[in-house]
Parts: sequence; C-alpha cells; structure tokens
Amino acid sequence: MILLSRGERPFAPTHKNIMINTDKKVIECVPNFSEGRNLDIIDKIASAVKSTQNVKLLNVEPDKDYNRTVITFAGEPSGVKEAAFNAISTASELIDMSRQKGEHPRIGATDVCPIIPVANATREECVKLANELGRDVGEKLGIPVYLYENAAISEERRNLENIRKGEYEGLKQKLRDWVPDYGPVEYNDNVRKSGATVIGARFFLIAYNVNLGFDDIRVANEIARKVRESGSMIADETGEKRRVPGILKYVKAIGVELREYNISQVSMNLTNYKETPIHKAFETVKTQAREFGMEATGSEIIGLVPKEALVEAGTFYAGNNSEEELIKAAIENLGLSQLNKFEPGNKIIENLL
Repeated sequence: MILLSRGERPFAPTHKNIMINTDKKVIECVPNFSEGRNLDIIDKIASAVKSTQNVKLLNVEPDKDYNRTVITFAGEPSGVKEAAFNAISTASELIDMSRQKGEHPRIGATDVCPIIPVANATREECVKLANELGRDVGEKLGIPVYLYENAAISEERRNLENIRKGEYEGLKQKLRDWVPDYGPVEYNDNVRKSGATVIGARFFLIAYNVNLGFDDIRVANEIARKVRESGSMIADETGEKRRVPGILKYVKAIGVELREYNISQVSMNLTNYKETPIHKAFETVKTQAREFGMEATGSEIIGLVPKEALVEAGTFYAGNNSEEELIKAAIENLGLSQLNKFEPGNKIIENLL
C-alpha cells in the first residue's frame, strides 16, 4: 500500500534505554501482524521484541480497520533475528487466523517480515539472515515460510502480491501449488491457526508524498502515471494498448486527495532511494506539475528515513556543508514541514537507535 498512516504513533518508551552503536552493523525489521484491535495481544508481541538484547523497538502502528499492526525495530543482526523469531512465535500463539477478519490482504498471523540493511550491513547479509530466520520459523514453529524480494528463490516469488494471492483462505491450495521454502508443506491444525509467513530482504523503502497546490485528483493521478516506473497503458493510432514506462525507476506512485488540507498529493514508494533519491522524485513531480500550470508546494515522509537520504538531498540543494546544515537544507527545500513539522529526532532512523 502506498498511502500510509499520516500520524506517527510511536510506542511508549522501552523499560530500558537501549542505545545501538551505529558503528556496528544495524539491521531494521518491519514485521506486519494480522491483529490491529486487541491491544493486549499487540502489547505482548511488542514485548517479545523489547525483551531481546541489542535491539530497540522503534514504532508500533496498529490499524483497526485493517486489523493489522506494523512493528518496527532495529539492532545488530543476531538480535534482530532473535527478536523477529520471538515476535513471530508470540503472534502464532495468540492470533488464530481461522477467526481473523480485516480489510488488508494477509496470509498468516505474521503476514510479512522484511529485513532491511540500515548501517554497515549489506543486502547479501540480510538475505542470509532471512534464510536463517525462515528456517527457524519453519522448523521450530511449524509455520510454512515463503521467501520474497531479494531472498526469493525464483522471479515469480519476488513479489509479495504473487505469494499472497488467494490470501489465508486459499492457503490450503497454495501449499499444493507453491511448495514453501521452509516449514511444513501439508495443511494441518497448526497451519490452520498460524497461516503462513513471508520473510525476505529488501532495500529501505521510503514512503514519500509530494504536495500539490490544488485538489484535482485527476491531475495528481496523471502526474503519478508519468513519474512511476510502471508508467501507464496508452492506446496507439490503431487502438492497440501498449505500456509506456514512467520517468523514475524504483518508484511506485498514485494520486490521492487530502480533503483536510484541500490539496492532492502524488504518493510514492521509493524502493531504492540511492538510485532514485528523494530530491529527484520531488523535482520530477515539480516539473510535471508545472506542465499543468500547477505547483508542487512541499512534501512529507511517512514513517522513518535513513540519514544519508536527507544528507544527499541537502547536498543537491546546498552543496558541501555540515551534516546538520545539509539536513536543514533538505527539510526546507523539500518542504517537509508544510503539513506537519518534520522533527529529525523522531524521523531519522539513526537518531532513534
């Protein structure tokens, strides 16, 4: 999903003040659990993370309509693997998928568990960690595990939507058609309760929305089609439709309307900010908006962002400068505080570690 929750809902401070040394390898994990209403269950899953050494719980975001909670934590690789296993184990004990209902697609109690390099860690190390975690979850908890994104064993399994097609209700058939990478291949009582879990490694995803100074959703969608990598389907002179790629690689985008602010947005997922940095996405949308006689007035980052992504944007706008000044330049030139004040201490992931 591209448009994420606007308000940050940081979890209460942990009972112990853990500071992670960012000179060491730091990995982030963002598991999504199929429970967003029972706060007692959510707290127990979060506590399974908090009780793990060398890991810091960063955020817990439940959604009642989706009946889903996204938990974010980070730390050293071994601690992250242990915390993820503990959380998945707790979720499998407390969530009964045979009774779970919600608006969001899901395949299990722990629906998806991405592992993301943050500092001094590589994609290959995260792939290795995803396999180790998947093996433990499959063998020790008896949960079918599918690997996705960079950890996928085949191209068709890279995409989460492909694996999740049919959702929990279609899992019995899924196990027949797609043998799990780890864990049981038979649909038994344990699997009926836990469902399956999708584990993988991916690059840090930045949820980034550009504000347009008008409330025309039609124009916002048109700009989104032009900038996103997948582009759009266009009919040629014969009437035959063909796909025309968009301008920006590693970008997913849709147009959305924000009635509260009387504006629209181009809401984007930047799946590789090193290839398509924040400032490039902003400037591209700004250029496209001007073709419609409109202006891009600012932007916002939903969730957390790596420091280097803002430093790079600041360098684009302000040249060589101190890190602090570059971050200020990025906030100012991207208009990150237009809708809600951008607080580096709460939004930059390294500042939370």
